[in-house]
Amino acid sequence: MPNLEQHTYHSPTFEGIVNDAINFFTLSPVIDLPPTFSFNGSGVYGLYYIGDYELYEPISKKNQQSMNYPIYIGKAVPEGWRTARAVLAKSPVLYRRLNEHSRNIEQSENLNLNDFRCRFIILYGIESDLVVPIEAELIRKYTPLWNSFIDGFGNHDPGSGRYNQSMSEWDTIHPGRGWVVKLTGKPPKTDEIKNKIKSFLEL
Repeated sequence: MPNLEQHTYHSPTFEGIVNDAINFFTLSPVIDLPPTFSFNGSGVYGLYYIGDYELYEPISKKNQQSMNYPIYIGKAVPEGWRTARAVLAKSPVLYRRLNEHSRNIEQSENLNLNDFRCRFIILYGIESDLVVPIEAELIRKYTPLWNSFIDGFGNHDPGSGRYNQSMSEWDTIHPGRGWVVKLTGKPPKTDEIKNKIKSFLEL
């Protein structure tokens, strides 16, 4: 058997760079969602809840004391990133993603957009290659509810011919997105989702 250590790359430098970016993210300002100003660039962001939705009360209380408990962590990669042909010109992909999330929250029947805040870091040029590892490390660090335990917030309309799938957990407890009513699959059970949330937030 070959020595796999000869094939395994280790980089303390890379770990240090990611941790430096995490610290930068943590110290970045918290602002309204959506941002009241437009900007260019890709990057990583966090959404924070401070409202009175009963299930999220533990998160809200913590954030009213210190805005350090994201309910969701996400990323906006440069255009063309998935095909390794990223567009070098600056474009507002991060700004657009935050506005997209704002519209989804507004459509929900039991969430109020005014109860959300966000923070983000912008990554241009070569630093944009750090978008994915920074997002992954932030999710590991904070285990945000909508990333780690309740799926579906970041979902998009699957399009014609693909509506045979089930409603997500997020859409089950936060109904309102127009395209979700077209889904024909068996939805998750609301009580099971709520119990899962309560168990998670009691930890």
